[in-house]
Amino acid sequence: MSGVTRLWQAQLADHVMALGWSPTGRQLAAAAVSGRVTVFRADGQVERELAGHEFGAMALSWHPAEPVLATAGQDGKARLWTGDHCVELPGGAAWVEHAVWSPSGNFLATAGGKKLRLWDRSGKLLREYPDQPATIATLGWRPVTGRDALYTGTYGGVTFWQTEDTKPQRHWEYTGSVLAVACSPDGRYMVSGNQDSTLKVWLLKSGEELEMTGYATKIRELAWDATGRYLATGGSEVVVVWDCGGKGPRGKKPTMLVAHEEPLTALTFQHTGKRLASGSADGRVAVWQLDKPKTPRWTERLSAGISQLAWSPDDSRLAVGTASGEVEVYTI
Repeated sequence: MSGVTRLWQAQLADHVMALGWSPTGRQLAAAAVSGRVTVFRADGQVERELAGHEFGAMALSWHPAEPVLATAGQDGKARLWTGDHCVELPGGAAWVEHAVWSPSGNFLATAGGKKLRLWDRSGKLLREYPDQPATIATLGWRPVTGRDALYTGTYGGVTFWQTEDTKPQRHWEYTGSVLAVACSPDGRYMVSGNQDSTLKVWLLKSGEELEMTGYATKIRELAWDATGRYLATGGSEVVVVWDCGGKGPRGKKPTMLVAHEEPLTALTFQHTGKRLASGSADGRVAVWQLDKPKTPRWTERLSAGISQLAWSPDDSRLAVGTASGEVEVYTI
């Protein structure tokens, strides 16, 4: 693909555990597994270094409209950073593995072990939900018109939660360990990637369930395109893309995108565009155009396995993080 340029490269102390652009695209935050969080300017210069988390950082999430960065780590805390100012949030467990702002920016959800907590934008604890039946493996916000709504994935299935009270709104049972969950932007589907190398698809309106098998490894990588039609999945060295348009994926043959030599480690679609980025344990990054899926539009091999991929808010830049601490940004 012509016009791809590496804008800059930086080096963290070790494995890039989390990577995210600010809502304006003027900053890129990168968390190292050892704990420190670096905020880069768009030109690659370091804007500030945050102490992050003793023992290790686990996650980060920018507020969708304000320059506030939430982080979580192995010290049992989540933190809100505004510049160098920090508000500390106790996560209720030895490790806080997840911290995610709601689409509205009114709420921050954190999860550590079996503990799920909800905070307001200033860091005030609003509620603690009942302990989950198992460790929370994945946490996120699902598209619901007019309000924010949570989901958690654990051994035993996926649970929907409201921000107004602590009672579960709905539980989707699955006999096994859920590792990743993704709801389609149009609200039609929820999918889970599972420890037993299966993909579970729920049609939220009808309650119908589908199960896709044949994956080589456990599935942690899930990505929906902006329209909710295409679902990209990992689970091997091949990117498997399901067409969920029309009556859904049942009976359809998926598109197989082949470029990687080792299992996939990251997948992400552009926010509004049609390009898909994939990364794998062999250090290869690929960008795909689904209307021309036979070969990637662009590839690059980095010196270590890919741990993180993140499109800038305007979809013009792709940030890449590796297991050895490299951070690279490309114009796409």
